[in-house]
Amino acid sequence: MTVSYVVLVVVTSAANLFSAIADFLRLERIRSGMHRIGVPTGLLPWLGVPKAAAVVGLLAGLAVPWLGVAAAAGLMVFFLLAIGTHLRAGDRTIGLPIGFLALATATFTLGLAV
Repeated sequence: MTVSYVVLVVVTSAANLFSAIADFLRLERIRSGMHRIGVPTGLLPWLGVPKAAAVVGLLAGLAVPWLGVAAAAGLMVFFLLAIGTHLRAGDRTIGLPIGFLALATATFTLGLAV
């Protein structure tokens, strides 16, 4: 396991933990974005659950490598679906989900290599 992989896992975990907490707390910025694309704000806590689970999986993956790779793959699917939902709704503000997707993809790729 390389230092770069550990750092990437920690950064990806921190970003997704922040995002999950924002979903659980239904922060205004998140609520307005969900409203813009037609997602009911009542679903926000449910959108935080897979992110929080992925954080646990990523961190556990430092001890059990396949678990971290699986968690990163799950995040990739999650954020691909999020981008698709934005685009389907005609919303082109997809920079944030693309950033999360990039982190998940890098973690997945480096996890496979390690």
